[in-house]
Amino acid sequence: MNASKILQQLMQQAGGSQKGGSSSGVDVKGMLSGLSKQLGGGSSSGQGGGSSSSFDMKSLLGGGAMGLLVGSKRGRSMGGKALKYGAIAGVGVLAWKAWQSSQAAKNGNAQQNTTQNATEGERVEALSGEYQERRSLELLQAMIMAARADGHIDEQEQALITEQIDALGADQEMHNWVEQQLKAPLDAQALAREADSPQAAREMYLISVAVTDDQNPMERAWLDQLGNALNLPKEMTAELERQAQQAG
Repeated sequence: MNASKILQQLMQQAGGSQKGGSSSGVDVKGMLSGLSKQLGGGSSSGQGGGSSSSFDMKSLLGGGAMGLLVGSKRGRSMGGKALKYGAIAGVGVLAWKAWQSSQAAKNGNAQQNTTQNATEGERVEALSGEYQERRSLELLQAMIMAARADGHIDEQEQALITEQIDALGADQEMHNWVEQQLKAPLDAQALAREADSPQAAREMYLISVAVTDDQNPMERAWLDQLGNALNLPKEMTAELERQAQQAG
């Protein structure tokens, strides 16, 4: 599988979108054509015929695969508060900053932050090889589960999401894995068991915050379930959410 490649490109998309640039690695023409064909109309306003979907076309073209993942039937604006580009682009650094802030709030002991580094786990951006691949899978799984938390990704949208993940260069094994994740039961406990370290748990929660709207009761409930399953204290989840909001 090439999960690390896919995650890196999604993070680059997030960074480009946050700065107002175009997303990297996305076939915009092919995406528009596919949407027009599969949604039966091709209205660029996203309000064409068909009752099963109401895509925000401008948002989707700006957000690439992430746009499809979180900007579908919910009618969200990709520049709005629901999708936090900065939190996705810098997920590892921000999760680590959240831990440092929580430690400082507890005892202000800077030395403890250094000595606990090894036991806490490394940031995804600093990993390599099989360790990076494993963490990337954990974060992609967390992102997909969070995006599905309100139950608004239907089979047609699942096919479009898989198509755009393929466009980022997914191999066959990755393609099959994404399809499986889009259909798997939402299980916070099972997802939490994938976390390989405390840092991984923080990153998984943070990236989930980044693609959910905490004003949506179903999505808020998912975040609460996930935080509990990951054994993250309330003050830590609050700090992670604060970091995500600040990153924008």
